Amino acid sequence: MTTRCGFVALIGEPNAGKSTLLNTMVGAKVSIVTHKVQTTRARIRGVALEGETQIVFVDTPGLFRPRRRLDRAMVAAAWGGAADADLVVLLVEAHRGLTPGVQAILDALGDRTMGRRVALAINKIDRVKAEVLLGLSEKLNAAFPFTETFMISAEKGYGVEGLRTWLARSLPEGPWLYPEDQIADLPMRMIAAEITREKLTLRLHQELPYQLTVETEHWDERKDGSARIDQMIYVARDGHKGILLGKGGETIKAVSQAARAELEEFLGRRIHLFLQVKVRPNWLEDAERYSEMGLEFKDGNTGGHEG
Repeated sequence: MTTRCGFVALIGEPNAGKSTLLNTMVGAKVSIVTHKVQTTRARIRGVALEGETQIVFVDTPGLFRPRRRLDRAMVAAAWGGAADADLVVLLVEAHRGLTPGVQAILDALGDRTMGRRVALAINKIDRVKAEVLLGLSEKLNAAFPFTETFMISAEKGYGVEGLRTWLARSLPEGPWLYPEDQIADLPMRMIAAEITREKLTLRLHQELPYQLTVETEHWDERKDGSARIDQMIYVARDGHKGILLGKGGETIKAVSQAARAELEEFLGRRIHLFLQVKVRPNWLEDAERYSEMGLEFKDGNTGGHEG
């Protein structure tokens, strides 16, 4: 029996549907999905099995114009994920078409992917008419020599099977890297922190876009099969703490309940979740926070996509 295994990088603009596609491919929620851009910070990997092939997905942050240190680290991680992968899939939103951001990615693709095969996946195809899709496909293929083009809806699952089959067939022969039952190589502590951060992002929308981070500080397994998880939410300012707690603590309570419910579903057991909020003014400039998110802490600009 010949097994195959390799890494696939999903790249694209923020909100192109990378996390949704990853979750559909893997069949479980391993990368947080929100309507807010820039929620995927670290290179979360999901593992999918297709026949005798193990596909390891590198879900990179969206590519955009970096303005702050965190932005630069995220863009560097996205291009780093593409350079390290066996195959690259560029996701483009059908209804947005060839935006300046997509054009900038296309301009950088050749140098950044260093001869790797790149597939194009036009996502959210249910939002446009067939002739628009065909025109967009022609335009994109004229701009870059894609190996294959797929028309998909990551959310509804259309066309995803064809993409997964092609990926499985195209990866190199070799032994599997992960046990069959393992869907993500992120430690559970980090997945738990990401789930809580997703709930905060959904709840707070505009008030605290990226000025917060969540860390799982303690994880205690209990004899009855449940687990106690203690998490710390770091915010940059005192005023943020009040927004996060809400009147009479109602916001943090709602977030805690939503995160606990999802953790229980994900882990298939009872979870006791305890959240605390701490003000750490300079966490966006703290090297240790970056390594915990799987990002590089760099000075200066990283070049890359200036879309």
